[in-house]
Amino acid sequence: MLTTPKLKTLQELIAGATKEELIWLSGYLAGVVAQTTGQPAITTNVLVTAPEPEAAAKPVVSKITIAYGTETGNSKKLATDFAARAKKKGINAKLVGLEQYRLTDLSKEEYFFTVISTQGDGEPPASARKFYDHIHKESLQLTQLKYSVLALGDTSYPLFCKAGEDVDEQLQRMGGQRIVSLQKCDTDYEVEAGGWFDQILQKLVSSTAPALSAPGVVVRKSTGKKIHAGTVISNINLNDIGSGKQTHHLEIAAEVEYQPGDSIGITPENPREIVEAIISLTGIDPTRKMTYREEELSVADLLRRKLNIVFLPERVVKKYAAIVRQDIPETRIGLLDLLKIYPVKDITQFQEVISILEPTAPRLYSISSSPEAHGGEVHITVAKDTFVVNGETKHGLCSDVLSQLSPDQTLEFYVHKNSQFKLPDHDKDVIMIGPGTGIAPFRSFLAERDATGAGGRNWLFFGDQHFTTDFLYQTEIQNWIQTGVLTKINTAFSRDQQDKVYVQHKMHKQAAELYAWLEAGAYVYLCGAKEPMSVDVENALLTIIQQQGKKNAAQAEGYLDELKEAGRYVKDVY
Repeated sequence: MLTTPKLKTLQELIAGATKEELIWLSGYLAGVVAQTTGQPAITTNVLVTAPEPEAAAKPVVSKITIAYGTETGNSKKLATDFAARAKKKGINAKLVGLEQYRLTDLSKEEYFFTVISTQGDGEPPASARKFYDHIHKESLQLTQLKYSVLALGDTSYPLFCKAGEDVDEQLQRMGGQRIVSLQKCDTDYEVEAGGWFDQILQKLVSSTAPALSAPGVVVRKSTGKKIHAGTVISNINLNDIGSGKQTHHLEIAAEVEYQPGDSIGITPENPREIVEAIISLTGIDPTRKMTYREEELSVADLLRRKLNIVFLPERVVKKYAAIVRQDIPETRIGLLDLLKIYPVKDITQFQEVISILEPTAPRLYSISSSPEAHGGEVHITVAKDTFVVNGETKHGLCSDVLSQLSPDQTLEFYVHKNSQFKLPDHDKDVIMIGPGTGIAPFRSFLAERDATGAGGRNWLFFGDQHFTTDFLYQTEIQNWIQTGVLTKINTAFSRDQQDKVYVQHKMHKQAAELYAWLEAGAYVYLCGAKEPMSVDVENALLTIIQQQGKKNAAQAEGYLDELKEAGRYVKDVY
């Protein structure tokens, strides 16, 4: 029996735990009991990570490679933890990021395990692109390879864990032998990821050679993200009159936990007028119930809140063509336009169409507030996306909705953690490169460093089109300069002179000092458009390192790779 204080502590722990946490705790205690008594304890059939035994059995496999492809740092964190666990078992685990992995080594590997996330529309992380392309383009023979893949993803997106699926299939196609089935994980991945590596360790330390696993995929149903409901406090267009842009600063009242560098995810609702037009055109009863992802919803709710109907990807258009039995060119098009041009013959056929529609993907926005400086609030910076299709001006679905929100309206969102894009210790120097809405996390960084009294120096590179209309957060930035929070700022307003000037040009002009900051241990953060901005900025960094450090091209790349590996060069690009 437990004493009263211990019993009270246990009851408080259990009362505040989720179902998954209770399952994990059950398995953990079972492992402790087994170690203490030498007898196995009764457990659930859920795989959990139990404490490692002090005296592990001698492994039959002595050397493995654990490679990771990451965008936000989660894959790297898991891979690092797995490598440490393997070493405790007496296994020499080589840990490497896929961006640094020597592709010629793959044909020599015997045991290869990879943790890889999926980005955007089923794409691998930028850091894993070279590896991903290599295994898809090269004709490799990997008959000696034993492998397994842990795929991280988000079930809110249509192509859940697609990059991991592709890597798993391609390694098998080239002759690799899967020893543990592909494990696909949602955003709450810890328990399943630990279970996946438990299986691998069991195979590697068994008394016989690791058995091969039959093809298959292990997927756990997500417990769902924690959705917060916030109230809009203010919505301000940061661009002045005469600007060709609209960039909105939204302040949302909500009690949520986050850190500078995190984002929030917002899933927009489809325009009511489009939904009503689709229902009218097809004649379907809007109250008709349909099952979607084990949830029963009306057709109206499905079309309004759950399904992507605004811009259908080509793969969905292809499925639509098969249903209506018509030849439709490969294109991205809205469902309403598709129904007008290639109509369904009846309601039954439209129900088939509903079944092939994909979920509306959440949009991620960098948080531009600081938990220390803006308690009880979350701020985001949103550029209204405007483009032209067949001569008609269109707007991005989510940015259009957000730009029109008024004070006191409610907004639902979830917090998307980024374990990589984080501020360093208070005394470390920081270089921030964020043109356009890339400024968002750096407003958070500066406000946080100001509120906490961090002693490290701060240098900001910011750019946009015009000084007078597009200098986002100008007043706050000037205040941070005056108070010494912002040590140095360089701005590039591309359209204010005949020749366009961008942030990479200002970096070149500050080359000597920028390199001196790097040599002194500064951390570099880059946020904004992936192409061409982030490519141009990284090329500028390499040139600066090469020229100022008197290095050749290979040495400059090695220097930058070391910064990446040490977490001193981090990107959040889109």
